[in-house]
Amino acid sequence: MITVLGSTNLDLIGTVSRIPKPGETVPGKEFSIAAGGKGANQALAARRAGAEVRMFCAAGTDSFADEALRLLRADGVDLSRLKTVAGPTGIAMIFVDEAGENVIAILPGANAAMGRAEAEAALEGMGEGSILMLQQEISQEATGRALELAEARGVTSILNTAPFLKTTPDMARKASIVIANESEFALLCGGETEPLDGLMADWARTHRQTVIVTLGPDGARAATPSGGFGVPALKIDPVDTVGAGDTFCGYLAAGLDARLELGRAMRRAAVAASLASLKPGAQPAIPYAAEVEGALSIGSR
Repeated sequence: MITVLGSTNLDLIGTVSRIPKPGETVPGKEFSIAAGGKGANQALAARRAGAEVRMFCAAGTDSFADEALRLLRADGVDLSRLKTVAGPTGIAMIFVDEAGENVIAILPGANAAMGRAEAEAALEGMGEGSILMLQQEISQEATGRALELAEARGVTSILNTAPFLKTTPDMARKASIVIANESEFALLCGGETEPLDGLMADWARTHRQTVIVTLGPDGARAATPSGGFGVPALKIDPVDTVGAGDTFCGYLAAGLDARLELGRAMRRAAVAASLASLKPGAQPAIPYAAEVEGALSIGSR
C-alpha cells in the first residue's frame, strides 16, 4: 500500500506556438481540461503501475471537483479520506509549446486547507516498510509533519521537490528518498550544477539518503550513501512533458512497494515517463503497467 499526501487540481491547458516571455502575447492553438495536481498525478501513476494506493487530499465545492477526481475514482485510488472544502478546487494553468515543453502556474484553492491534522491522519497506522509520497503543492506544515512522523515510524518517505520552495531544502533533508529534476537539484545545492554525479554523491553521503535526479530524454541518475548509477529513457519525440515527472515518481514508488531493487524500479519509471510524454495532458497520458512492460520487453531485445 502506498499513501499519498498531496494536491489535486484541475488542469487548464493551452497549446501555444512557443512559451511567451514576460509581457508577451503569443498565438495559441488548442485548449483542453484534464485532471491534475502533483499528488493526484503521482497517486494515479502508482495505481496504474499496479500498486494499491490511498490518497489524502482536498477538493472544493465548485463544478471542477468531480472532474478533478474522476480518473482517480475510475482507476480505484482510495479517496475515502478526501477533505471537502467550501470554495474552489485547485487549478493549474498550463501552456505547452510545439516542442512539448511547458510552463505552469498553480492556484491552490482547496489544497491550501491541507495541514498538520491531515498529515497525522495520513500517517496513522503506517509503519516500517510502508511508503509515503509527498510533493510541494500543499502546506509545508503538512509536509514537514508527515516527514517527521515517517522518520519516527520507519516509513519510507519519497519527496518530490516540485514546485521548489524556499523551505524545500529543509524538507528534503528529512526524506528517505528525494526526487528532483536538474534545476531543482541545483537549487538544493545552492546553484551548483557540475559535476552532477559528484554533487549527488556528496548529498547522499552527507544526508544519508537516496537522491534521484530526473534528466528528461537522458533518463535518471541515483546516488545512495554507497554508490550511484543511471538508467536510460526511451528515445521518443515528445508531444507533452507535463506529466512525465509525476509518472516517474508514481511508478518508482510502485516499484519499491513491489520490492523491486532501486535500479529496476527506476528503469521502469523512466520508461513510463517517456510513454507519458507521447500524449497530451498529465493524468490522461499516464500509461498502464502493461504498456510499460511491453516497452521494456521491446527494449530488451
